[in-house]
This record gives sequence, structure tokens and C-alpha cells, in this order.
Amino acid sequence: MSEPKELSPSFEPTEQNSQGDLPEGWLQVQSMDLDAQGVARKPDGKVIFIDGALPFELVTANTHRKKNNWEQASLTAIHRESSQRVRPGCPHFGLHAGACGGCKMQHLHIGAQVAVKQRVLEDNLWHLGKVKAETVLRPIEGPAWGYRYRARLSVRHVIKKGQVLIGFHERKSRYVADMEQCPVLPPHVDAMLMPLRALIAGLDARDTCPQIELACGDTVTALVLRHLEPLSTDDIARLRAFAAEHHVQWWLQAKGPDTVKLLDEGGEQLSYALPDFGITMPFKPTDFTQVNPHINRVLVSRALRLLDVQPHERVIDWFCGLGNFTLPLATQAREVLGIEGSEALVARSRENYALNQAVAHDHKALAATDFVARNLFEMTPEMLVADGAADKWLVDPPREGAFALAKALADIEQSRIGADGAGPLPAGAEGWTPPKRIVYVSCNPATLARDAGLLVHLGGYRCTAAGMVNMFPHTAHVESIAVFERD
Repeated sequence: MSEPKELSPSFEPTEQNSQGDLPEGWLQVQSMDLDAQGVARKPDGKVIFIDGALPFELVTANTHRKKNNWEQASLTAIHRESSQRVRPGCPHFGLHAGACGGCKMQHLHIGAQVAVKQRVLEDNLWHLGKVKAETVLRPIEGPAWGYRYRARLSVRHVIKKGQVLIGFHERKSRYVADMEQCPVLPPHVDAMLMPLRALIAGLDARDTCPQIELACGDTVTALVLRHLEPLSTDDIARLRAFAAEHHVQWWLQAKGPDTVKLLDEGGEQLSYALPDFGITMPFKPTDFTQVNPHINRVLVSRALRLLDVQPHERVIDWFCGLGNFTLPLATQAREVLGIEGSEALVARSRENYALNQAVAHDHKALAATDFVARNLFEMTPEMLVADGAADKWLVDPPREGAFALAKALADIEQSRIGADGAGPLPAGAEGWTPPKRIVYVSCNPATLARDAGLLVHLGGYRCTAAGMVNMFPHTAHVESIAVFERD
């Protein structure tokens, strides 16, 4: 387990207590860390991370792990409760044995969750990147429940319990939680959990089906069953009967992701819409799509408003995936280039572009758009120049961030201004111009901060705006968006 990280407080306390004024053994929680643990200090100044505690509560806790500079503990009593503490919306959430580990913040008011995540973003930008956004954007929020349209559910036939368990892992455990409900899943999937457990329990292959992957589109619910051995004729019949009763689409996965196939061909295609742009995005259940479609629609619209693409401009969409931002950009720009590391997603992007271009007679035709597969973690200044100049960039990397891309851009700028230690300009860079605006969508505030530091301190950009996106309510996951302008 990685070492906990202390954050500064995310909202102001109602009163102050020095640790010395408290009864023996009591602790005043000062803030919350990246794992949603309360952070306090013992009388000797040692930091203690407390599972279940909220900022500005007075608590006692039981230490279960000690290091030289910090301790980890579990909450045993609350002596003064936070005004932001709420009753969790799921009975499987908590500190009790067997509690589900899928959520970490259900005991904290949703508004306070957003405040904590906003502070995480600002703290990371400053402490890791030495960057402070000129404007803090209003958080993007959506439904707190029923939002999770994608999930990877573990399946275990527990012989000692005489039942099949389907769900997320228990807190800090490899065991599957005994979940009878999950209110962060869409209501129709939540209602399906117990019937799904009964289905798997009745399969001949119940001991060799370790996982079910959920992918919901706007009108289709797909379930990908991972099976380690071929399914019997009777099991196939049971799956078909379940699909008919619960209106789901079964996909089977015998080995790796490339083996995923529909149980029965035909039927409606899995897809989601971006109505603000007249775009429909078909996808396979194993393709990367955003977990929260409500937030995704707002996020795409805000990103494009911030980018403010004009009809004469060329735009590059880095880490374009299946075209989630690329196709909306093609409704506004003169020319778009989408670059992605996965050949399969590039192929899907091209298919989606062709599909939407074919129905564009009711809308404005999409701009000329090309898609390229390339490893963006090995980006160089030479490769960047070869892709041609673009007026604006949209960057949406995975958790690893876009370090190589940001460094290539910064290296070109350092060469251009003749900075100490800078290498020569790559061939063709004399006429190449950097983008005047970059919108960076991030799922990891630490790597965003690292890349922002490169762009601001070495690349010639200002961070004009940044804000958090609550893509995963009740979890400690922080999604965000930032805007960079050429100085």
C-alpha cells in the first residue's frame, strides 16, 4: 500500500481546538486525504490517518499501523460530529466487516465531497506543479446515485456460504463483498443483482466464471461474461432466458479482450448520444467509454466551449479514444486530427466518423477528420512537428497523463528561445507554431499538475482556468479540466 498523503483542509472549521486542550486520546481531524481518510495530529505532532473520520470532528481511533512519521487508524468513537456527515445511501458502505470497498465518501455530504475534490485539484496544481489557475471553474456535477453505467463486477461461488457473490471487493480485501444492492449502479442494474446471482449459481460453469463486465448505452445494457471453460448448451439456454426476462445483451469472453463476442448476433447496437452536437457513438462493451454518461455530455460541451474552436481552425485531439471529443470537434473546426494509442479504438473512431458523416444531411457535414494510431507515451519534438501545426489542442490522457507530449512541446519552446541546455530545433520546426490554447481533461490531478508545470514553466503557457468534474460521486476519484493559453 502506498504511503498516505496529507492534504490541507477543504472547508473551514466552525471552531478551533488546540490538541493540548482535548481530553486524553481525543483527536481533532484537520483535513481529508486522497483515500478519504481523516487526517489528524497526535500531541507529539505525528500525523495519523483515520478511516471513517471527517474534517473537524473530534474522535478517538484505534491505531493498526505505525511508521516513523505517520500512523493509520480506524475510527472508534465520534465526540463531535461534522455538520457535513450524512447517513450513507447504501447498507453495504461502512467500516464493518465485509463492507463494500467500491465507495469511500458516502458518509460525507455530496457538496462537501465536491469541495474536497476541488481542493485536491488546487493543492496538486500548486504543490506538484507550482501552478495556480487564474480562474477556478464551477464544478461539473450530476446525479449522485444511479450514475455508474460501466462496472467490472467480480463473481465468486463461495462453497462455504452456499451462494454466488457478485459485486465489488470488500474494503482493503481480495474477497468479493456480499452485495444485495448497489445504488450507484443504474436502477435497472441494481434490481438485477440478486437475479444475476441466482442465474450464475444455477450454471454448470458457476465455478469458472470469475467476472461480469457491465456496459450500459442509452438504450442497451450489455453484460460481458468471462468464462474460463466452454459453456454447456444448458448454460447458453439459461443465459438466453435471463436476457429475454431482463432485457440485456450477453457477450461472451473466453480469453483476452479480443475474444469478446455477442452471444446472439442482431439486435440493437450499444451506443450513446451527444445531443448537443447531433452525434451518436456506437461502441463495444470492452471499449473505453466514460463511466458516467450524464457528466460526459456536460464535460464534452464545456470542453468545447472552453476551447472555442472557430470554423477556420485545425484542432488535434490527443488520446482521442473512440472519438468522444473528436466528432463534436468536427462539427466546429475546419480540420481535425485524432491520435490514439489503440489500433482498435482508431478503427472504431473511423467507423463512428463515417456513420455520423453519413447521416449529416440533417446537420452540418463533419469537417475533414483523420485518425492515427501512435504510442503517445513515446512522443518526441520531431514527431510533434511532423503532425503539423494546430490552432488548438484537446488532451484527454489516461491516469499516466501526457508527460511525453507536454515535454515535447516544452522542448520545442526552450529550443526556440535559446534556453540554456536546450537542444536544436527539430527539422521543420522553424515554420511550426504551437497551439494557442489547450484544454486538458484529466482523471489524475497529480499527473495533470506535473504536465501543467511543464506547460507553464517551460512551454510558454498560462493556466487560465481549472475545475473539478465529479465523474465518480462517493469515491475519492478526482476528474478535472484545465485550460492553458499561450503567453
